[in-house]
Amino acid sequence: MLLSTDLWVGALIRRAELGGAFAMVVRKGDARAGAVLVKVVDRRAGTVRLYSEATRGDGERVWMQPTKSDFEPDLDAYAERAARIDPDVWVVEIEDREGRHFLTEAVED
Repeated sequence: MLLSTDLWVGALIRRAELGGAFAMVVRKGDARAGAVLVKVVDRRAGTVRLYSEATRGDGERVWMQPTKSDFEPDLDAYAERAARIDPDVWVVEIEDREGRHFLTEAVED
C-alpha cells in the first residue's frame, strides 16, 4: 500500500529539515494521488536540479531528472508545463548547502 501524496511530501520535508535543509511546498496538488516534482537548490554552489518520479517496468518507484538543464528558469518552466498538463502535480523545493535531495527511493541519472 502506497502512502498518500500529502503524507509522502510531509515526510520528505521533515527529512530535509532534520538534515539541516529548508524545504517547502511550492505547488500543492491532489492530496491522495498527485505526482511530485522535487527541485533541489544549492545557492552556494550555484546548482539546481529537478527530479520527477517514475515507475520502472518492474513496478519500482524511481526518480529521474526529466530535463538535463541546470538553468533554474528552465526547470521552473518545466514545472509550470507539468502543472498545466496535470493539475494534480506537487512541486517541492529543497534548499540545501550540500545539494542533497533527501529522496529515499532510487535516483537515476
